Amino acid sequence: MPQLTEAANLPNPPFNTTGLVFNNSTIRQTIHVTATSPHIRLRISNAFGTTDLPITEVAIAKPLNGAPGIPAIDTRTVKKLTFSGSPSFTIPNGALVVSDPVDFEVTAGTELSISIFLANGQVSNDITSHPGSRTTSWMTFGNQVTAANLTGPDLQNVAHWYFISTLDAWVPKSERTVAFVGDSITDGRGSDTDKNNRWPDLLWNRVHASKDPILNTLAFANQAAGGNRILADGLGPNALGRFDRDVLSQPGISYVVVFEGVNDIGVAAATEDAQQAIGDAVISAYKQFIVRAHAAGLPIFAATITPFSAPNFNTALQPYSSPIREATRQRVNDFIRTSGAFDGVIDFDAVVRNNSAPSQLQDALQSGDYLHPNEAGYTKMSNAFPLNLFKEFQGGVDGWA
Repeated sequence: MPQLTEAANLPNPPFNTTGLVFNNSTIRQTIHVTATSPHIRLRISNAFGTTDLPITEVAIAKPLNGAPGIPAIDTRTVKKLTFSGSPSFTIPNGALVVSDPVDFEVTAGTELSISIFLANGQVSNDITSHPGSRTTSWMTFGNQVTAANLTGPDLQNVAHWYFISTLDAWVPKSERTVAFVGDSITDGRGSDTDKNNRWPDLLWNRVHASKDPILNTLAFANQAAGGNRILADGLGPNALGRFDRDVLSQPGISYVVVFEGVNDIGVAAATEDAQQAIGDAVISAYKQFIVRAHAAGLPIFAATITPFSAPNFNTALQPYSSPIREATRQRVNDFIRTSGAFDGVIDFDAVVRNNSAPSQLQDALQSGDYLHPNEAGYTKMSNAFPLNLFKEFQGGVDGWA
């Protein structure tokens, strides 16, 4: 999911100088593929750039030994991409470009390496990225998009993705995609770099281990962003505002999962009035997600908001900690569970909360900040997802015409 790049998430010098990023640079990044296909195309985004993004050359390949987050590729698999028939394309500010389809066999559950060369860089420090990649990316000088391994004295790596947006795969109509709208918990904060163990990844592993063809052909589109809120921009546009871009305009979406709201509650002041207002607004926004998903014939499922308070509501350990905010979380979760508004409910709160202190995550399931689960927590969450929802709503829902 494209986001505006904060200063702390820009590449380090010499790939970042005042007013210029990635001059004469190759960036090699790997992504986890969730659909099997013989034909693919790549989307590159300049959504948050304030100047043109001049792409000089792009190549894809399988990473060496299929490993994520490495700078080496299997050169026998290299394919150069074109955009409207040209190897280069200048993407205007706020826009994206879709590559021409390429014959390239990808297998669900494997990695794909993407190498982008910018001869002249982007003349700005406002660029588009996804900071929470949980995957190592590499950069060096010169055009090395087809090189077996990136080299050079300035070779660097960082756990962010730059410019890449989504991978489109040509699949039969019988295969469907699940879109996940979320914040840093769905983005995998607290999971391991280069391990693909965010909770949606673990859920994907679970459905693809099934012998049921309704389940084991599902592709996943993780449209989460760290710090994201439903109602206000932050690290990325607000979820209500990006719903069209990240869900409704994506090809092949058949289901929507919404797991958002913790940052709305946590950022709002810990006063009765402020929390009453934000709780009401979050619930109203949920209803808007439902209306818009159903208008497109898409079933929409919601997950309950997980605990975010430290012991004794200690704000030094977790700034969101507050008994007043906890009351809002409970009120919002009650709506999710009992209103019947969503087509399905995933009760993450029930499986990760500390039943002796329900405002807290279980100690064994939290990553250390009392907000984000660890891998054990993400595993419990993925196992709690009711897979029958995908079968029950495989035909979609009635919508507006």
